[in-house]
Amino acid sequence: MMLVALERGISREEKNIWQRYNLAVMLAPFLFSLTSGLVPSRPNILLIMADDLGYGDLGCYGNATIRTPNIDQLAKEGVKLTQHIAAASLCTPSRAAFLTGRYPVRSGMASSNKQRVLYWVAASGGLPNNETTFAKLLQQQGYATGLIGKWHQGLNCESRSDHCHHPLSHGFDYFYGTPFTLVNDCQSRKNPEVGVNQRATYWFYTHIVALLVFTLLLGKVTGLCSVKWKIIALITLCGILFFICWFISYGFVSYWNCIILRDHVIIEQPMEPEMSASRMLKETISFIERNQKGPFLLFVSFLHVHTPLVTTKMFRGKSRHGLYGDNVEEMDWMVGKILAAIDKNGLRNNTFTYFTSDHGGFLEARDGAFQLGGWNSIYKGGKGMGGWEGGIRVPGIVRWPGMVPTDTIIDEPTHLMDIYPTVAHLAGASVPQDRVIDGQNLLPLLQGSAQHSEHEFMFHYCGSYLHAVRWYQKESGALWKAHYVTPKFYPEGAGACYGQRMCQCFGEAVTHHTPPLLFNLLQDPSEVNPLSPNAEPLFNTIVSQIKRGVDEHRRTLTPVPEQFSSYNNIWKPWLQPCCGTFPFCWCNKGNHNDHISI
Repeated sequence: MMLVALERGISREEKNIWQRYNLAVMLAPFLFSLTSGLVPSRPNILLIMADDLGYGDLGCYGNATIRTPNIDQLAKEGVKLTQHIAAASLCTPSRAAFLTGRYPVRSGMASSNKQRVLYWVAASGGLPNNETTFAKLLQQQGYATGLIGKWHQGLNCESRSDHCHHPLSHGFDYFYGTPFTLVNDCQSRKNPEVGVNQRATYWFYTHIVALLVFTLLLGKVTGLCSVKWKIIALITLCGILFFICWFISYGFVSYWNCIILRDHVIIEQPMEPEMSASRMLKETISFIERNQKGPFLLFVSFLHVHTPLVTTKMFRGKSRHGLYGDNVEEMDWMVGKILAAIDKNGLRNNTFTYFTSDHGGFLEARDGAFQLGGWNSIYKGGKGMGGWEGGIRVPGIVRWPGMVPTDTIIDEPTHLMDIYPTVAHLAGASVPQDRVIDGQNLLPLLQGSAQHSEHEFMFHYCGSYLHAVRWYQKESGALWKAHYVTPKFYPEGAGACYGQRMCQCFGEAVTHHTPPLLFNLLQDPSEVNPLSPNAEPLFNTIVSQIKRGVDEHRRTLTPVPEQFSSYNNIWKPWLQPCCGTFPFCWCNKGNHNDHISI
């Protein structure tokens, strides 16, 4: 009414000015929503995941001995998440949850036995093809989708050419990398890592058979026993066949597991670990250059910093934290090169960039007394431990210039699974409505339109066993965590299971707690002082509320085939990718885009 009254006493020119002003006022909310990113756009999406990186291994997360200037700069240019949680403390299940936005127990990617990850490229287990990854969602929206680096979600089901678990069957247009992971067996002169206990057992039985044959031969020659030659020959033949059967699989792990694929084609068998970093970096830059007109989704899945910590000469001996620190600093350099390629192609402002790790550092990884794994800051536990913070709390950094704030810290509970609905929203895709999606869209939290996380409960599994649960009370801001099961550390009083490869999930290797160990994570983030009913007046109420969350969660679970069952997780010769004529599988086809300058 005031504007109308004013208009009656002003000139035409003044009236035009007022009209433009009124239009600007009306459009202001819309323009603000555009500039603040509240209106969905179709940015490029760059997801970078380290392997086994500890929460405290980066400068921006408090490390003063390892230099990570590129990742630190990424955090300064974006948002740093301090309560970023993985769905599992091991590679395969954590990555399955990341790709699908669902707890791995929902897809069968959680184990009820001691084998909690895929052990063979030629195993039949893997991410089921009825699961819908974020790559598939974005592919359907017209995004060019690529995965470079580690997959570790399976490959084949019934034949070596069905590719049922292959990245290209899960929404990626392009794949360059290893379908497995980096292990000691991939590098010469390293102690074997795959099936160490089984090898020792099979060697023992082989020696027993050899000793038996030798004893029978000695007895026959000296006349001390009258066993027939046919029996000696039969035992000898059985021993030889037994040796051949187990040695073909375990004696050639580098040929069976350590391979490089481009799409469905084997490029290296076995792979050259010393060259993998530079070649994957070149492939990453090449993908960015090929798809600079966008939109694209690129998932860079580093082999760093998994043992055996393969590091080029340029970085060996450069850090103050030994070979592990060298490997972290090389990874940081690679991140810098990738971000430089984004800038060079003019994509910085239109690229949603995310950096994280699949889980915490590997505490038991040692060479004698020398530590080969990462540092999980003040948090207890590490890789392989179901519920302790050190195994599941990971770095989380998001940069999107102009759309999320810079140099910002968010202390709210967030999850690796949140990337699934977040990138779906960015691409204008709808998440599947026929299944439970456990992740939450991060954008409201990142952009400040929401002050609190949408996660009330987070469930921390060890394999298929629920070990711990956290409960976030948005109203009060309280953050509680209840441990129903914890691993038994060895030796007693240690912070890890140093007497074995890593901590186990069930049986005599764990302790059950009734009532559960309860921690206030805001006051005791290191989980050192469990609360008692006497010390915490609301103890019983809190435990009761957490149990309610567990009951509701379990009602949403449905039985699914277990992908890590004994049958699904053994080496099957008919599933083995082979560059030549099986079992003579080796090749190096070159053509690694070596012309690309890095």
